[in-house]
Amino acid sequence: MKFNELELIEPLIEAVNQMNYKEASPIQQQAIPVLLEGHDLFGCAKTGTGKTAAFALPILQKLYLRDEADKYPRTIKALILAPTRELAIQIDETFQAFRSFVNLKSTVIFGGVGQSQQVTKINRGIDILVATPGRLKDLHKQGLLDLSHIEYFVLDEADRMLDMGFIRDIRQIIKLLPRQKQTMMFSATLPNEIKHLVDEILVNPKKVMVSSGNVTVEKINQSLYYVDKVNKAKLLLKLLEGNEIYNAIVFVRTQRNADTLCKKLNRAKITAETIHGGKSQNARVRALNNFKNDKARILVATDIAARGIDIDELTHVINFDVPHESESYVHRIGRTARAGAQGSAITFCCYDEKADLKAIEKFIKQEIPVVDNPYYPMKDLSEPVKKETKSKPKHKPNRRNYRQNKKR
Repeated sequence: MKFNELELIEPLIEAVNQMNYKEASPIQQQAIPVLLEGHDLFGCAKTGTGKTAAFALPILQKLYLRDEADKYPRTIKALILAPTRELAIQIDETFQAFRSFVNLKSTVIFGGVGQSQQVTKINRGIDILVATPGRLKDLHKQGLLDLSHIEYFVLDEADRMLDMGFIRDIRQIIKLLPRQKQTMMFSATLPNEIKHLVDEILVNPKKVMVSSGNVTVEKINQSLYYVDKVNKAKLLLKLLEGNEIYNAIVFVRTQRNADTLCKKLNRAKITAETIHGGKSQNARVRALNNFKNDKARILVATDIAARGIDIDELTHVINFDVPHESESYVHRIGRTARAGAQGSAITFCCYDEKADLKAIEKFIKQEIPVVDNPYYPMKDLSEPVKKETKSKPKHKPNRRNYRQNKKR
């Protein structure tokens, strides 16, 4: 379905065309008409399916079509809440790409940096605010943020919000908002906690479900290498010797592993940056910008950044460590093959990770093709190694006789 079939206004159609969006994704096709009609909405779709544009376009259209008297002075009429700083920045970049066509203003606020510049942008007047929960609550507590004019509220990546322990913050923020508003909630998964939250904050919502596990991964060229844990870094360096991998996000489980792997890559003359929760906001933004601008070939990341990174031309995702959660696998590899582009996902699996791999294949309903590993093949550890034990003497030595003999 084309975007001009979704009853979008001409300025937004022009914006979509300039951004080279070809056709609306399933979540966009189903969500945009519902939101334009004014319904509350719950959308469930995997990462990389175009959820941001699904709620950004209707919000911008409704704000643009308001009477001139209702537009000025500019007050915050739309609030989008995101779990991570990276995702908040990504959402705001989408609004920035569209907003100039409809003469609207937006900004993003998040913690980890000084608040003065953020407060200055708010004071100059904005229509749309993208925020992380902590900074939003902080500025409101200081009396620097007026949320009394909110008409559109979006809770994005709701399942990640719950995973990160933001449920209490969400409830507190909702109490600060007007009761009469259009609420939208999006989630990549549908655990019971999300179902309860839907019933709690949405009013007679329409539900859009794009939940097939292989919707996101079917266009990604997936491959699997079996390799011992101690040889993973060596295998990665070997694969990076050629030019097939132009750039890649390499996912690891821990911050420490991310920093260690990044140092190994840089020592091997492969430019790499790290991004994880232990980095300051300035360091994370700098690392992401260096990667986007091709100043770094590799970005080593933990799962906290899996849903907050959006690179237009990312050729590869490499799962250096197999994730414990099957859904995290989909979120990781969903960073590539975006907007119709081709992409590849490579997974390294050691013996201890086989159970997690099996769960992932069951979740995505397909087996990941195995690539022969001639460089560092995994040893067969299916049989436990028997420890050598020293034979014990049949009879205990007579210690008394031993001492007497020693005296002699």
